[in-house]
Amino acid sequence: MSPDFSPIWVSLKTAFTATALVLVLGLAAAAWRLHRRSRLWELLDGALLLPLVLPPTVVGFFLLVLFGRTGPLGRLLWRFGVTVVFSWPATVIAATVVTFPLMYLIARGALEQVESSTLDAARTLGSSEWEVFLRVALPLAWPGILAGTVLAFARALGEFGATLMLAGNIPGRTETIPVAIFFAIEAGDTRHALGWAAVVLVISLATLAAMGAWTRYQRAYLVRGPVRAERSQRGA
Repeated sequence: MSPDFSPIWVSLKTAFTATALVLVLGLAAAAWRLHRRSRLWELLDGALLLPLVLPPTVVGFFLLVLFGRTGPLGRLLWRFGVTVVFSWPATVIAATVVTFPLMYLIARGALEQVESSTLDAARTLGSSEWEVFLRVALPLAWPGILAGTVLAFARALGEFGATLMLAGNIPGRTETIPVAIFFAIEAGDTRHALGWAAVVLVISLATLAAMGAWTRYQRAYLVRGPVRAERSQRGA
């Protein structure tokens, strides 16, 4: 019997999709929240960060209530013939909801580190708020956002509780690597559990190594840039 490698594909597909979603949603929420300091926005912060402090199984239960056939979103989607529970999109939803607070916090912190005087200078030169964010704030905050993206990917790759609650364990469709590890241990198959754990370890280490290499490249590029400019000025 040939080994089933579908959990790797399901996990990677889920992690990449969820990371892309939380990158966009987290950046949008962080940019929107950046200059809003009222108590109302602090309450909204608490709501956005709840999945970070709640147990994943509780998050999965709330998602199950929300997307189940008797839930508000579940009933609405059922009218269009769409069922989320126990489907691959459910794995993406679970990973996105659990990972979003992490991306939101890191993106907000990175954007808050950008000097307001730099942004004001861009505004005085006639840049719109969208241009200030896209061309000034985002490039300056990008190292922190990149770190948040990598952490979000690792968190989405390792998501278990909410995924099991909402998506279940359907081989080839919703069985991610953490779910496969759980059921392998439950069945007493330690060899397969260790194998899947090794796969997760390799993917995680490769992701961190890639981020480290990119960071070193960026630092070297930033250092070489001023040096080259200085040499060109001396030559002139």
